[in-house]
Parts: sequence; C-alpha cells; structure tokens
Amino acid sequence: MRIIIDAMGGDNAPGEIVKGALRAKKELGVELTLVGREEDIRACLGGENGVEIVDAREVVTMEDDPSTATRRKKDSSMTVALNLLRDGKGDAVVSAGSTGALLTGATLIVKRIKGIRRAAMAPVLPAGEHGIMLIDCGANVDCTPEYLLQFAYMGSFYAKKMMGCESPRVGLLNVGTEDTKGGELQHQAFALLKQAGDEGRINFVGNVEGTGVFAGAADVVVTDGFTGNVLLKGTEGAISFMMNALKGVFYKSTVNKLAAAVLKNDLKAMKKSMDVNEVGGTAFVGISKPVIKAHGSSKEAAFFAAIRQAVAFVNAGVVADIENNIEYMKLKAES
Repeated sequence: MRIIIDAMGGDNAPGEIVKGALRAKKELGVELTLVGREEDIRACLGGENGVEIVDAREVVTMEDDPSTATRRKKDSSMTVALNLLRDGKGDAVVSAGSTGALLTGATLIVKRIKGIRRAAMAPVLPAGEHGIMLIDCGANVDCTPEYLLQFAYMGSFYAKKMMGCESPRVGLLNVGTEDTKGGELQHQAFALLKQAGDEGRINFVGNVEGTGVFAGAADVVVTDGFTGNVLLKGTEGAISFMMNALKGVFYKSTVNKLAAAVLKNDLKAMKKSMDVNEVGGTAFVGISKPVIKAHGSSKEAAFFAAIRQAVAFVNAGVVADIENNIEYMKLKAES
C-alpha cells in the first residue's frame, strides 16, 4: 500500500510530518510518496532510502482562500498530492494542511463518489466503547434532508468497518428526543432516517440531544456542519477547561498531590483517550478515494496516527460500501 503525504502542510511541516511518515513506513510497512520541496524533505530524511519524493514548489497556507487555493496553486504540495491520488499513484492522501482547501481540492480533483451530494467531515469523538462519529462537523454549513440521509448511511458504513460497531446506532442531533422536535430540516430528515431504519438499512434510534451524545445514545450522530462544528469546538473547549481545572485541584494542597500520585496512571489513561495524537485525523467521507485530514498542529505521533487511520480506511472498503448502496441514499425526483 502506498500513502501519499502532503509533506508541507501543517504547523510542524516538514520535519514532524516526515518523522511520522518514516515511523509509519517502519511500523506499518507502507510505501511512501512525500510531496513538497525536495531539498526540504531530503534534509529531514536523514539518509533514509526507499522513499519516493515528488517535488512541488508551492505551499497552501492558512491565509489562502480555501475555495480557490488548490486551483491557484497548482504546484502546491497539497494539489500535487491530490492529483497523484486521482491518477492512481497511491491509495490515500494524508495532509495536515488547511482543512477547507483540502476538502475543496479533494472534491474538485479526486471527486465525490458518484451520487453523493456532499462529502462530509467525520471525526470520531473519544467516548463510549468504540468512540462516537460526528457527521458532519463543518464541511456543509447549509444542508438538505437528503444530505443528512447520506451522512447517516456513510457514517453507518464507516462505524461498522472502522470503529467495530456491528450494528451502528444512528441518531439525529436535535434539541430534544421527541419525534416532533427541531425545525423543518430536522423534521424532514427524521422522516427519511426513520424510513431507512424501518427498511432495515440503518439502525436509526431517533433524535439525540447534546447531553446524550457523550452518554452513548448513538454511535453515529448526524447533523448539519454548522451545528456539528459548534458541538465539536464546544466539546474541545470543555475538555480543555476540565483538564486544567482538575490539574488545579490536584496541585491545591499536599493531600491533593498525594491523591494525584495514587491516581497518576488512571489520569494518564484518561488524558491519552482525549489526546489528538492518539485520534489521528478526520476522514473526508464521500470522496471517491481515502483522504485524511490530520490535525494542523500534528507532530510525529499525531501524524503517524493519521497515516494508520488512512491504512485502515483503505483496507476497510468503506468507499465500496457507499458505492454499492447509492440507490438507497438518493431521493427520487418526485420527492
């Protein structure tokens, strides 16, 4: 398997990106194509052989307009990497670069799966036995009921193959659990998801409130990108606040410090479960070939985890599952 790496994307490129890639080569046995300024990449390789380098002189930055970056910067590491994937020169792309530019580039260059209206960003949140997928978390601010139906199917396939859920429970994020809650989008989406559930195509469990997300009410939480992004960023902020507050409590007195020493291993395990370095990245579900967005601040461990996720995505066959079920994921014209 060959993984194509945008070696110039992210806050710590190319050094930490190359380190993570080389670790993946060693531990996962993958072949690598590193895309970016050749001299910068070689300076980070430390004499390592057996790595393909594709020279690309430009870099997509956070200041670039995401909607036009890959079209304007055709010789950027991100654009060249996506072109290589489209042309069959690798099995997946991993990048820590601009999220918006990567999503736009993946959509325009690699293309969506035929019949999929919009690709979705689908992070797996650290909760429950298998984790909880949130789909969408920002790619599609304005959604139609059909988009949410497709998100539900795609999230269900991903959760089954990638998260180990035998029959993933799909919930619709809403302001209440009652069937009548929400606005027009939620009402129409609920009807579509319920129909798919009644037909046995997904395991739809109804509406899920924000409080129910981390209580394990569903394995896949379906929502529009605006609401999903608010939930995601709010969660990240809350976790950061609670970890800092907990640290303050344990350092408050000698007795508390002794308690912290006793709980040291458990606290480390809890922190690890919420660590971006362990999660890896976010899959762009609905693109015709695997594209993984690593965290922009990724260092070696985080980027390695993102590559590991890409390898699992390729092996899982999620794209094929989506392609084989497109007929159930589209509304008829008369609807």
